Order: sequence, then structure tokens, then C-alpha cells
Amino acid sequence: MKRIIVVGNGMVGYKFCEKLRKQGVAAEVIVYGEEPRPAYDRVHLTSFFSGKTAEDLLMAPASWYAEHHIVLHTGELVTEIDRQQKTITTHTGKTDRYDYLVLATGSSPFVPNVKGVERDGVFVYRTIEDLNQIIDYGKKVTRAAVLGGGLLGLEAGKALVDLGLETHIVEFAPRLMPRQLDEQGSVILQHKLSQLGIAVHLNKSTKEIAGNGKLDGLEFVDGSFLPIEMLVISAGIRPRDEVAKGCGLEVHPRGGVVVNDFLQTNDENIFAIGEVAVHNNMVYGLVAPGYEMADIVVRQIAGDFSKTFQGFDMSTKLKLMGVDVGSFGDALGETPGCIPIAFQDKHNGVYKRINISADGKYLLGGILVGDAKQYNLFHQMAANKMALPAQPESLIIGAPGKGEEGAGVKNLPDSAQICACENITKGDLVFQITEKGVKTLDDLKRSTKACTGCGGCTPMVNDILKITLESLGHTVKKSICEHFDYTRQELYDIVKIKNIKTYDALLDSHGKGDGCEVCKPLVASLLASAWNELIVSQATIQDTNDRFLANIQRGGTYSVVPRIAGGEITPQKLMAIGRIAEKYGLYTKITGGQRIDMFGARVDQLPEIWEELIDEGFESGHAYGKALRTIKSCVGSTWCRYGVQDSVSFAIYIEDRYKGLRAPHKLKGAVSGCIRECAEAQSKDFGIIATEKGWNLYVCGNGGSRPQHAKLLVTDVDTETCVKLVDRFLMFYIRTADPLTRTATWLNKMEGGLEYLRDVIVNDSLGIGEALEKEMAELIANYACEWKKVVEDPALRAQFKHFINEDSTDSTLSFVEMRGQKCPPDWNKK
Repeated sequence: MKRIIVVGNGMVGYKFCEKLRKQGVAAEVIVYGEEPRPAYDRVHLTSFFSGKTAEDLLMAPASWYAEHHIVLHTGELVTEIDRQQKTITTHTGKTDRYDYLVLATGSSPFVPNVKGVERDGVFVYRTIEDLNQIIDYGKKVTRAAVLGGGLLGLEAGKALVDLGLETHIVEFAPRLMPRQLDEQGSVILQHKLSQLGIAVHLNKSTKEIAGNGKLDGLEFVDGSFLPIEMLVISAGIRPRDEVAKGCGLEVHPRGGVVVNDFLQTNDENIFAIGEVAVHNNMVYGLVAPGYEMADIVVRQIAGDFSKTFQGFDMSTKLKLMGVDVGSFGDALGETPGCIPIAFQDKHNGVYKRINISADGKYLLGGILVGDAKQYNLFHQMAANKMALPAQPESLIIGAPGKGEEGAGVKNLPDSAQICACENITKGDLVFQITEKGVKTLDDLKRSTKACTGCGGCTPMVNDILKITLESLGHTVKKSICEHFDYTRQELYDIVKIKNIKTYDALLDSHGKGDGCEVCKPLVASLLASAWNELIVSQATIQDTNDRFLANIQRGGTYSVVPRIAGGEITPQKLMAIGRIAEKYGLYTKITGGQRIDMFGARVDQLPEIWEELIDEGFESGHAYGKALRTIKSCVGSTWCRYGVQDSVSFAIYIEDRYKGLRAPHKLKGAVSGCIRECAEAQSKDFGIIATEKGWNLYVCGNGGSRPQHAKLLVTDVDTETCVKLVDRFLMFYIRTADPLTRTATWLNKMEGGLEYLRDVIVNDSLGIGEALEKEMAELIANYACEWKKVVEDPALRAQFKHFINEDSTDSTLSFVEMRGQKCPPDWNKK
């Protein structure tokens, strides 16, 4: 029996072992790993800073190796290879014999030769041990920097942000992520990072890491100085090729073990895979090509020489500190004759670039920053040379009309690689569904290993599953959970037809079991949407916010947001808010929705604060619920010389009309008095813009982390017609949207897109227009201020206390002063 030694037990080394056993290769396998634990997931290393443990990150426990008859040595560094005797020696003096040797030693962080690099407070970002040291040291400092603005550097930056440190990114190049992004994409990414409080320093060459023992700053060649207390070096990688050099294997001048298309070194019995391997002068720093290399070496050992390594697509999509970034194909447009098409939205922090072939037929590559929902589809279009639409710019201007990725999945060839990490094609997935009877995403993951690497392919895998099942005649049903064999839409119809008003009644008549954390809040939200009755009367509630009709904030206190319709408020009401906020010691801030937010209220103070606000003419602003939030407005024709309609009056009417309206997700609207759009109506769930002839109505816009412009539904309608269409639109959304789905996503996934929605709402193609208007009228008629109901009901009011059996307040609440007001102390520095 052949004896295989694997040197290195990282992700790629583990994957080699897994594939070897899956192929059923009969061989003794011995693994030597330098680190003190089995292989773990470096791709998601930053999750260690947000609560994941070393055990959570394990690729497999030590028991897995034993179960698969693999001998694992941890904490054992291979220091010598004797190619003549076919033996290895470790740092402890242990020797072992091999028939085949697989080098999976990976890489180490590149540490530049800068004076002072040995100072206390300087770290690299590579292993869990490194992370533990960074966490411990981070507790003693407040200002830190990362040396390197590439992929790894930004990941390290995310770690420092999670530690609550003032964070700086220092990059030698003139832009962030210089290998993946062009200048415009880097500018957008830098702006997004600055909004998170991260300072970016470009074109910086570090002269010295200054300090006396421990560092106190970075001195740059241009004479500038950055005062910091901690530095994480993440400026690239260097292949771990020292043991290969020592035994005479061919090594590339820039580092790394040279391999051929079979991943063989210049010794036919020694292979190299992962970041230590150099193939055609290229080192691959992503996990997916390492997995591909592992598969090819397994085949060689098994006697299958049909597959060779021909390079690898380095396209990548990731979320950097909450910012989506995607880079695929020829991202920087280096193909001769290619034509770039770019879209930039500086206001929302979105940049999209596609590079098309000179003949306009094919997509070659591109860049996505701030909104990478289309990454998977674009990547496949480029990889499979799928034909472009007649107007290629339509791919990036606006959102796809139907199903985002789902619309393009049907056109992908079976050879399209869907999961790069495990080299799973569309054909592989379809085979499992059509021939093996797989019907769920979890089963598809288990049978193919798709989605188990970086996870970026999950949306497309799910789309393939759904479309393939539908093609087989299966009904793809979105049951909300094991207790209700219905979709949200079906439950909504049941509630309305059967006149069901409580969760228990619905569970008894159409469910089973006792319910769960999925169906209870969903049904509570659905009942509120159907009847607009008091949310706190439900025994099951959406969440803590609905339970106390206020948003719980950091530190355990609540915020109070009274409704200020259209942003219009009298001086008397302004003074009332000031008086009440001062009386209860609340922090006050004007919100982006033209309201005043008051933070820092104890739960027992809420009814008292509401009572005083109600006496001054205020009511709940529903800032805590999946409900209508605000209708933003400009001053319109009332004051503005450009205004053509009274936008304030209309905004107040609209907000008063729909206040308290519960929906699958929160709702925001706006009314602008002219086309200058000062109320930003086109970034709202519904927006109304004045024209000389009436109003233009836009729908399904979205701000936030995934911004999307609203779509024009109808133009130049009168006020009455506009209101009627908004009634229909909102009720149709409430009836048909999935749980926690914003209107933008609802439209993106709608069969037929905007044209279908226009047919239903404007043309009444389904004949339900009057019914939708009637349902809206019933909800409006049933509105009551939730705060007022609680204030007037002693039983409800008694629920607002910190402890069930006594009236004392929470003694753990604490505050610090900030700019003349109070705020909770920083959790990371308490």
C-alpha cells in the first residue's frame, strides 16, 4: 500500500485528505501540521472577532482523521526532506517515510524590511494564535493601523473595527485593492470605509515603525507621521518554500515551489498544492484554486491523468466591513480592444463597471462595489461567453427586472462552474436534483459540497434548485416553518377569510405543535397587517421593539420617536419635545426622516414619556415596527420658488393616511415639490414627485445597505388618482411579499417585474383594484395610537417594568457625557 505524507494541515491540505478518501484511494495517509490544532477555516477568520470560537472554525475535528484512517500530527513542523531516502524529519527529530509527498505548506505573511518592525504592538494576521495576541493587545490601546490595503489588509481592518479601535489603513499603492479595483471603484470603497470611521492613507511608504520599545507611530518617507499604538501587518503573502529549497526542489525566484500541469515538482514523487505552488509563474492566493489542485493530485495518485491544472479564474466576491465588493474576469479591462461601461452613484456609494468585447457580443469582466447582487450572474456570463443584450449598459443601470440572478440561470450551460471552491458545475447540481432526488438546499450541500466553502454561490445554487424542481413539475413551496405548512401569503388569506385574530386560534386551526421563534413573530406581524389592531395585545410579538413599542438601544435603554408628519412641527411642539427630553434626561437627535429621536429612556419611563407627549398632541411614530415610518418632504410651493405643488400638505396627508400600517417590512415614503427632488423620493418604497400637471408616482426604491432607485409607475396623475394607486400598491405588497422583504427585493423577484406590477396596480389586470382599496380603507379606519392605548390601559401599562415582581429599576444602566448630552459607554472599553 502506498504511503502518502501531507506536509501542512491548512484548508488545502485538509481538502486533499477529504478528496482522497472520497475517491476511495487505498493508501496510508499521514499529515504533519505545524499549528496546534486541526485545519480551520481561514476564509472566515474575521468571524473570530465577532464571537466565533476556534472550534467553530474547524474544518473537521481530530476525530474525523481517525475515522478516515488518517494519522494526524499537530504541532509538528517538517524541517527536512531527504529525496533519496524518501523521508522527512520534523523539528522534534521524528522521521517518517513516504512514497508520495504532498507539500501544502501554504504561505506566511510578508513582513517588509522596515526599521522598528520588531517593536511591541506589531503583529501579523494569519493564524488563530495571531488573532488571540491581537485581541489581548487591543484591550490596552485605542488607536491601531493595518499596513496593507489589499484583500487581507481590509479583512484585518475589519478585525480592528470589531475590537472597537480607531482604525487606519495604510497602503503603498495609489488605491485600495489595486489588483481587483480600478481608481473609481477604489474611491467609492474608500468613501464607504470613511463612513464607518476608518481613515485610509494611500501612496504611503513607511520609513520607520517609531517608538521606544513599543511603537508609538508610523513615520513615512514623505515626512508625515501617523500616531498609533498598534500595527497589524497584512501586506501580502510569501509561499512557505523553505523546506523545498533545502532539499533541492525547483523554486521560483520570487518564492514558491515550481509545479507542472499535474502539480508535480521537479521530483515526480513530490507534489505542491495551494499557496506554496507556482504554476506558470503564478501563485494563487484563494482557496478555490487550492481545492482544484488537491483534486488533480488525488487523481494523479489514483492513476487518472485525464485532468490537468490550467490556471484558475481569480474572480472574487466578499463583504469588506459591510461593503459588498466583487471583481470578476478581466476586471481592469486589460484585454486589447475591450470597451468599459461604468455606472457610479456617489450618493449611495455604488460603482459598477463591465468590460465588453470589442464586437460588443460578450462580457469579459467587471467590478462591483457597494452592490454586488449581480456578481454570480455576471461572473457566469463572462466565464461562459453568454450573449449580451442589445444594450449592454442595461445590465448595470437599474436592477434586473426579474429574480435578480434567477432570470439568467436557465440560460447557463451545464458546464458553467457554479461553486468555484468545490468545482461544482450547474450540470452536477441538476444531476443531483433530477437523478438523485435531492429536493432541499441542505441536501444539495451535503451531496455536492457546494456552498460549503466561501458560501458566495448559495443564491445561485438555490435558484438552480428552485428552477430545476419546477421543471420537474414539483411545487416549490415556501412553508414558513414546521408548525405551519403554508406560505405567508396563504396564511394571510386564511386569516382574512376565517376572520382569525390571534396566534393561538391560527395555530389550533391550521398549525401543529407549540410554534417557534420563526412562526410566532411572523404571525404577529401578519395579524397586525391584516387587522391593524394593537400589537401589544398579541401574546406573541415580533420582537423586543414591538413588545415595548420602542427601539431597544445599546446599553439597555429605549428610544422614543414621536410622529412628525411630513417633518412639519410647530414651535410649541418643538418646545414640548425639548422640555420632556430635558425632564427625563434623554439624548436628542434629528433623524434622516425629519423627526426628532430621544434616546436613553428606561422601560418603566416609557408610558410616562408617552403620556406627556400625547398631552402635547404627539402620537407614536412607529420607528420600532415593520410599519410605515416617515413621509419625507421638501417645503414645496409653500416657500420654495421652484416648487410647483404643495408637497408638505400632501406629505402630511399621506403620512396621516398610512400611519400605523403594518407590512412585511418597514415602509418609507417621500413627496417632492418639483423635479429637483429635495425629499429624495426616488430612494423610498414609494415616492411622489410634483409636476406641472400633477404627480409622478415612483415605487420600490430602497436606501440603506443595498440602495436601489425607485421605478416610475405612472406620470402626471391627479391627487385622488395618486392616492388610489398608492393604496393598491401597498395592499398588494402586504398581501404578496415574503416575510422581511423590502419592496425593492419584492419587485426584483416578481415574475414580469415592473410591467406586471403596473398592469395590476394601474390597469387592474387582475380585477382586484377595488378590493385592495377597500382593505386599505378598513385598515385606516382601524388605526389607533399604540402609545395612547398603553397609557390609558392600566393592565398594559403595568407590563412596562424592568422586573416582574418588583418596581425597582435596572441598576446596571450607565452613561457617559458626549458633547453636552449623555450616551452609553463603549462596550469594548468598559
